[in-house]
Amino acid sequence: MPNWLQLMADSLGPLLWAGLIFTIPLTLLSFAFGLILGLITAIGRLFGPAPVAAIARFYVWAIRGTPLLVQLFVIFYGLPSIGILLDAFPAALIGFTLNIGAYSSEIIRAVISSVPKGQWEAAYSIGMSWRQAMSRTILPQAGRVAVPPLSNTFISLVKDTSLAAAITVPELFQAAQRIVATTYEPLILYIEAALIYLALSSVLSALQVRLERRFARYGGMLEANA
Repeated sequence: MPNWLQLMADSLGPLLWAGLIFTIPLTLLSFAFGLILGLITAIGRLFGPAPVAAIARFYVWAIRGTPLLVQLFVIFYGLPSIGILLDAFPAALIGFTLNIGAYSSEIIRAVISSVPKGQWEAAYSIGMSWRQAMSRTILPQAGRVAVPPLSNTFISLVKDTSLAAAITVPELFQAAQRIVATTYEPLILYIEAALIYLALSSVLSALQVRLERRFARYGGMLEANA
């Protein structure tokens, strides 16, 4: 077996383990918390009082207008200067959550706004409250539209977690860096890490297609029964 192939085979286990223990949990937790934050932010901008809407707009403006890497550095390296100390993983989780929250809020705000006003009127006409109309009528319709862009955001997040290596989170990419430090074979190890990210993204893209088809069939059934 060629030396480069043997090196890839030997390093595959540690890379996959780092992905399983850190990359995947960081991705799932960040996306879940970010989605909740994005929903709250979007609702605050659309329906909240002026001060809440202003705070939500400022948050989205600040996060979308600055690089994710800088945000991670501010949280992990900057906050200790004012007495706030965070371990690497929680710092990365906060950074990615804030970032996903800002971007997903714009998606959610757009899809909620795209639901025809007649749907609100129909919900109110049968006695629903605002909360019931939102949860039973508006969000289910908006959710079908939001699946493709939110799925793309999730896939991008999988790749963006490699930035956590910059704040010492021992995820997949940093595992590759550590192996490079002992083998002095950066090209082989970084290509292997890239292939793993590519495999993850390909699997998620395939799942996204299936999810979109399922929602499309569900939407067709609703329209047929309307």
